[in-house]
Amino acid sequence: MFKTKKALSEASGLKVYSSTDVSRAAGVSLRQLQWWDEKKVVSPKHEGHKRLYGLEEVVEVAVIAELRRKGFSLQKIRRVLRFLQREMGRRLSEVLSGDAELHLLTDGKSIFLETSNDQIVDILKGAKQPMFLVCVTDQVKRLSVTPKKPPRVETSGAVRKAKAL
Repeated sequence: MFKTKKALSEASGLKVYSSTDVSRAAGVSLRQLQWWDEKKVVSPKHEGHKRLYGLEEVVEVAVIAELRRKGFSLQKIRRVLRFLQREMGRRLSEVLSGDAELHLLTDGKSIFLETSNDQIVDILKGAKQPMFLVCVTDQVKRLSVTPKKPPRVETSGAVRKAKAL
C-alpha cells in the first residue's frame, strides 16, 4: 500500500536516511534541515511530509554544519557545495570502499578535495590565509554510528517529589 522508508531504500538499492538520523549525525536541528531544504541549500527527496536523504545529501549536510560552526557564511557554503556536487559523486565511492580518506580544505574562496596527506600539507603551507579542514571520511563514518536519543533526565521537581516519598 504505502512505501515505507525500508521499502523505498530497498527499491532504489540505496540507503535512505530520515531527517532525524541526519539531524543527529550532523549535529543540527530539524528546523535547520527544513530551512536548508526551503532555501534549496540541500534538497532531499520528499515522500509526503517526510524528507529522505541519500548518502551524498547527508555528507553535504554534515559538511555544511561543520563549516557553519566555523563561521562560514551561507554564500561561501553554497560555493563549496557547488564544488562538492561536481566532485563528490566519483570520490564518495572511494571513501565508502575504505580505499582513501577524503578531506575538504577551504578558505571560502579556494576549495580543495584531497586524499593525499602530502598534498594537504602543501596546501596548508602555501595558504595566504587560514584554511579550514573538514574530514569527509569522518562525516561518512558518523552515519554508521549515529547516536541514539540520550536517556531522559529527571527534572529537579521530579527528583524532589521522589525524595519526599
